[in-house]
Amino acid sequence: MKRRTAGRKTPKDEADGYVGRRVRMRRLMLGLSQTELAERIGVTFQQVQKYEKGMNRISASRLQRVAHVLQVPVPFFFEGIPMSHSLPNATATVPSFDYVSVFLATSDGLALTKAFTQITNAKLRRRIVELVEYIAGDYRE
Repeated sequence: MKRRTAGRKTPKDEADGYVGRRVRMRRLMLGLSQTELAERIGVTFQQVQKYEKGMNRISASRLQRVAHVLQVPVPFFFEGIPMSHSLPNATATVPSFDYVSVFLATSDGLALTKAFTQITNAKLRRRIVELVEYIAGDYRE
């Protein structure tokens, strides 16, 4: 008999979670719902939810269909993927940029990014970055 674990489920493998976050990010960029993506790739919206959370691994053939629907090449889902912790420690000092994918996979992250890139004044963009860094510093204390 399997024991249920309390709390939030986590991806079985971090790579599956990363690929899922990239699927979510691209789906949101295109304005597709989970239901719309599910219909186009031939699964249920619950399955898309599991893919995006990394709870279920996306097969190669299904990932190819997802890439076609989301209008990106398959390698898009692996761009910037963090190195596995099981590999030798040679790259231990290299920072992970996984937080960018996590941020862009949220609706707030996507909206902020879209709005920010529409600002053409470079000085204003720099001031906005300074403001956000200042606010973030206040919340760390």
